Amino acid sequence: MLSCSIPKLICSYHHMVMERLCSLSMFFSSFISLSIFLNSAMAADTLTLKQSLRNNDTLVSADETFELGFFSLGSYNRYLGIWYKKTPSRVFWVANRNNPITDSYGVLSIRNNGDLVLLNQSRSRIWYANISSSPKNPVAQLLNSGNLVVRENGSTISERFLWQSFDYPSDTIFPDMKISWNMKSGQERYLTSWKSSDDPSDGGFTYKVDKKELPQLVLFKGSTKKFRTGLWNGVRFSGVPSLPNTIFKPVMGFDGNEWSYRFEPNNKEIASVITISQSGSVQRLTLDSGSTEWTILYSVPNEPCNMYGNCGANGICRVSKSPICECLQGFIPKSLEEWQAQIWTNGCIRRKPLDCHSGDKFKHLVGVKLPDLLEFSMEKSMNLDECRAECLKNCSCTAYASSDIRAGGSGCLVWYGGLIDMREFLQEDSEQDIYIRLAASELGKGSFLV
Repeated sequence: MLSCSIPKLICSYHHMVMERLCSLSMFFSSFISLSIFLNSAMAADTLTLKQSLRNNDTLVSADETFELGFFSLGSYNRYLGIWYKKTPSRVFWVANRNNPITDSYGVLSIRNNGDLVLLNQSRSRIWYANISSSPKNPVAQLLNSGNLVVRENGSTISERFLWQSFDYPSDTIFPDMKISWNMKSGQERYLTSWKSSDDPSDGGFTYKVDKKELPQLVLFKGSTKKFRTGLWNGVRFSGVPSLPNTIFKPVMGFDGNEWSYRFEPNNKEIASVITISQSGSVQRLTLDSGSTEWTILYSVPNEPCNMYGNCGANGICRVSKSPICECLQGFIPKSLEEWQAQIWTNGCIRRKPLDCHSGDKFKHLVGVKLPDLLEFSMEKSMNLDECRAECLKNCSCTAYASSDIRAGGSGCLVWYGGLIDMREFLQEDSEQDIYIRLAASELGKGSFLV
């Protein structure tokens, strides 16, 4: 009996082992198939035609710096936005900022024609990125730069992007994102403040490139200038002090059609952005690699001399003096009563009128923010001596300066009429000079005439 049972036991045991091995094989095959399916179905940073992004889904850039997803701000309204992954409470780009999702449901998908579309629960279109071309296999991808792009699958060349969020800033720019103005097409990229801390719709402040031959960045409240950086002088903005900077490098570019401002990081351990607050201040925020809190590196306007036109026409703001506003030498207050009451907006007028025929002179001012370009002309091919001669030819000329301070200075800027929004800097190494035209009869007032 025993000897006859052994082969049966061995056979039964062998059959049981084979069944379990078969089950394990099917399990691992299924697991591998499921993993392959999941990986092909939703890449971490990419949205394909067969996928959609819903309420709790996110796209994360390949280096895990940026994240895109849905968020709300203490109300039922929901938005699609981009933030730094380790600081999700600070959203820096909002797709549907002026048209929130008012129900609890939102879905982002990409259509066959390349349009990126955001729908609500009733399938109504809340926001979309319109694509003008007809791609064969479009995908949406969140890049390591924080740029959300629509591209042809397999193409990573930036010039071939079909659409990109960098062309539509909200209230913030990241490194290599641009504030720009294209003189040919009229296209602008600029920052617009949030309406409030819990409402990302367009607020009352904008920060943009001034539409002039020589660029500067200007903060507007509506259509009124509140602050300007001063003119780009080839190295920096003339209204920004020359200070050591280890965090970022400012870059002003011109390609023949477009003026653009961007910045490059100097320190990869410190993240940096420029943002415009709801109250109308332009802030440089920084984030250390080990931190989850953004800090304000600087904020402008941060003192009275930064407020646009604070001292009126032909006045200069000197933060080290009290009162801070003075008339330029050769000028007197237009209203002495107002000036004594520290109401400076009406500015200053000449003490003695210009006399073109008796040889006017020029006062040399060093280390200043150049006046705003209200009435002016510019000639890039002239040197400073030629610029002086050009100014003397025109009785309406009130001042001149080099337009580019590199290599000892080049180019010619000439002002006509009142000189608005000037300030003095205390830095001894400032290379920004201007020459103010005065009547020859002012010669006896000091040694400042040339």
